[in-house]
Amino acid sequence: MEIATSARTLLEHKGRDVWTISPEVTVFEAIQQMASKNIGALPVVENGKLVGILSERDYMSKVALKGRSSKETAVRDIMVREVVTVTPEQTVSECMSLVTERRVRHLPVVQDGAVIGVVSIGDLVRWTIATQRVTIEQLEKYIAGGY
Repeated sequence: MEIATSARTLLEHKGRDVWTISPEVTVFEAIQQMASKNIGALPVVENGKLVGILSERDYMSKVALKGRSSKETAVRDIMVREVVTVTPEQTVSECMSLVTERRVRHLPVVQDGAVIGVVSIGDLVRWTIATQRVTIEQLEKYIAGGY
């Protein structure tokens, strides 16, 4: 099922709150921010430009499992530098394809070089389920003669 809803529309529904982190802060500070905001990843921004992304997965694989200290490791040292991003115009279906093909869980939405939001795999799944539910309800009404 192709879902033509744009990332912009999805952000309008979920909220446009976007939290970012500097590459200079410690991983500990980043993890604290993720925990306080109940999010799984933070875009890393330097001088207003997206330079990376840091996720809980990065922390586990690059700090915790390597025996490094989160209080002594800078975000810059473990962030993913090749960030998979989307534009506000890209569709939910395109975003789903990207998270599947590129094996990422968070897609920063970038417009004119600035991060305007983040779409997570959870956001995409919730939107897809809601869209399918509406389609099913419409089909049931049509079949029952409700149109």
